Amino acid sequence: MHALRKNRPLRRVVLASATTVSAVVLLLSLKPHSSPGLALGASARGSGGGASAPAASGGSSTAGSSSASGGSSTTGGAPAAGGAAKTVTGETAQTRWGPVQVRVTVKGGRLTEVTALQYPTENPRDQEINSYALPQLRREALAAQSARIDMVSGATYTSTGYRQSLQSALDQVHG
Repeated sequence: MHALRKNRPLRRVVLASATTVSAVVLLLSLKPHSSPGLALGASARGSGGGASAPAASGGSSTAGSSSASGGSSTTGGAPAAGGAAKTVTGETAQTRWGPVQVRVTVKGGRLTEVTALQYPTENPRDQEINSYALPQLRREALAAQSARIDMVSGATYTSTGYRQSLQSALDQVHG
């Protein structure tokens, strides 16, 4: 007699439940992001490394050239403490979901502007996260006048990369 006949309905229920639970666990363990190795390869080619939307083509070529020359650039020759504005691009921080890079402007010894040049934009979830995380990180940096800023909940990797690139830029301004 077959094991799953009607005279053993409890066994059928247990097997169906175990199969359903296994399928749900497998589905929940899938991640929609590409693997970090693929994301790094794509950003190295300049095909979607996450430049900001308004300057997608110009931003990635500028970022690519600054990454090739050590990951940073400086403009505005005068020291920031002298009152002249000094703009510095921080090094690119490689995160799990893609590169993050910021540019800062310091005038009169104060941080006056922080702009995210590169950040993950590979999929809609990245775009959603960064649409609320980047403005919050910018506000925090301008308020703190340093890289000691709070992480944004739900954007841990972007926050970490932002802090690293921001610290790199501030080190260049002060050193």
